[in-house]
Amino acid sequence: MKTYRICVLLLLCASLFSACKNYLDIVPDNVATIDNAFSNRKEAEKYLYTCYSYLPWHNTASGNVGFLGADELWTPGYDSFSTWEIGRGNQNVNEPYMNFWEGRNGGREFYKAIRDCNIFLENVSDVSKVNDLGIGTRKRWLSEVMFLKAYYHFYLFKMYGPIVIADKNVPVTASADAVKQKRAPVDEVVSYIAGLLDSAAAGLPEVVTDRTTELGRVTKPAALTLKAKVLLTAASPLFNGNPDYVNFKDKDGVQLFYPQYSEEKWQSAVQACKEAIDLCTRAGIRLYEFSTFFKLSDTTKQQMTIRNSIGEKWNQELIWGLSARAANEIQVDCMARIDPANLANMWSARERITPTLQAAGFFYTDKGVPINEDRTWKYATRYSLRTAVSADRFNIIDGYETAEFNFNREPRYYADIAFDGAVWYMENSRSSTDVDTWTVRAKKGQPQSQLGAYNYSVTGLWAKKLVNWKFVLRESSHSLEQYPWPEMRLGDLYLMYAEALNEVGRGDDAIEWLDLIRARAGLAGVKESWTNYSVNRNKFSTKQGLRSIIQQERSIELAFEGQRFWDLRRWKTADVVLNQSIQGWTISQEGAVGYYRPRLLYSQRFIAPRDYLWPLRQDELIVNTNLVQNPGW
Repeated sequence: MKTYRICVLLLLCASLFSACKNYLDIVPDNVATIDNAFSNRKEAEKYLYTCYSYLPWHNTASGNVGFLGADELWTPGYDSFSTWEIGRGNQNVNEPYMNFWEGRNGGREFYKAIRDCNIFLENVSDVSKVNDLGIGTRKRWLSEVMFLKAYYHFYLFKMYGPIVIADKNVPVTASADAVKQKRAPVDEVVSYIAGLLDSAAAGLPEVVTDRTTELGRVTKPAALTLKAKVLLTAASPLFNGNPDYVNFKDKDGVQLFYPQYSEEKWQSAVQACKEAIDLCTRAGIRLYEFSTFFKLSDTTKQQMTIRNSIGEKWNQELIWGLSARAANEIQVDCMARIDPANLANMWSARERITPTLQAAGFFYTDKGVPINEDRTWKYATRYSLRTAVSADRFNIIDGYETAEFNFNREPRYYADIAFDGAVWYMENSRSSTDVDTWTVRAKKGQPQSQLGAYNYSVTGLWAKKLVNWKFVLRESSHSLEQYPWPEMRLGDLYLMYAEALNEVGRGDDAIEWLDLIRARAGLAGVKESWTNYSVNRNKFSTKQGLRSIIQQERSIELAFEGQRFWDLRRWKTADVVLNQSIQGWTISQEGAVGYYRPRLLYSQRFIAPRDYLWPLRQDELIVNTNLVQNPGW
């Protein structure tokens, strides 16, 4: 152990302006040994941030599999991203993509992360060590690392199901058999993670007290929200009475999935969500609302409220933001070349991660119901052409011809997505008002059409939502405002609570929380919208119907945040949804008639039950003969 060395990684990205330290600003130096890592507070703090340093990146190529692993976003394909290979159905057992079990092929070393957490907990729990560490600080640091240990276990659980619980590190003197640990049953894993989070919450502050140095540190609301997410996941169909895994056992015959459905799991999720919401309210966490001195229309203000719930750094809706994982690369990948003075800068506005037509179809009409349910909306002729008029000018260019598909949609559609004919308001637009702002004209030969062979929108759509409104494109560079990746935000927690309430038969209560999200998005409530405009006017009155509404609401509200990838799996709907065609507009066409024909980009493949869980790498099974492979692999 004396010679054991750990690489102390940089935890934090520097702020765009060095004088403004909005992010946790700790840069541990060089290498630490176990002998000196806990000799004093300064050295122990380095080890604390080493435990944080394993948090997954939320960029395109690795880290957040949700970006390209489902059906929301697509890419031209000149780079073979590990995340995208999963979206295309190319996962494998020889060298699995996004391997977080071992830290290979795009994944991070989460068992190494847990091992470092255990080292920290063991040493800092010993009051004879780190003598200059106060009692309160010691308790908080231990609680933070317990949270991180729970987070890493949960991430592995989402991917692999039954995992090895690494409660304590195996001594280096242990026998070969002791090192070969077994996977624990799903319910045991969930109970262990929830228990860790209860212990962590007891020692965490409700809010960070020093925003200049502590932003990004975990708090009690983050611990309770993560617990709610863990229990909601455990109650969902993938893990709760899943018949596909009845015969999934380890080599000693221990059943790794409990075969019977349990409503009590949903009751536990209800309670956990309510406790988290109550604490968030007490801590001042609330749904984001945009405010500005600029003279903007109500339409644009509504869009900015929706967009900036993600892009405004450290806003009041954020429960836990990953400060070291600031959304920089993803902004560049989603930005369009909308500044007329800098149309050739396709390297700072790469346009290579773009929404699919499927994702655009999630969003409601302006009546607040799905486009294929709205009695007033022309679903059958959605690809026909229509010319925008003055009343449309804050969403669509006045006088521009575009598809019916883009008209009379809900505010989140215009806030989250740009399209041929879209208006894109930014802080550096032509004026401080939204009367004269940036626009998108994407047909062949137009300013935002494909410029080169590499960086371009393959779908003819752009993910406005992920680009901070202060992004500035220059001739050959750009400037942007970093924002921490919103790992947990209140809108997600409200939707989790609504889902759990519906599953225990409390549909009316669930609708109340849905309506809070809808009101912030500028929509009428569920009952009013469906009763007045849907062809299925009573859909919300049954558990199954309301479940469908809640699931679509999550796909809209959390679009492009990487949540849908995990939702489709836990709901056990991925084998239907991810076996369809990825489509975009026909971007090579000059005329509107040719452009607005859906174009096949890829036919996705998802094999059930195999693809619901990650495979363990084949070599890992050879090394540890006590491990069993996930079903189908």
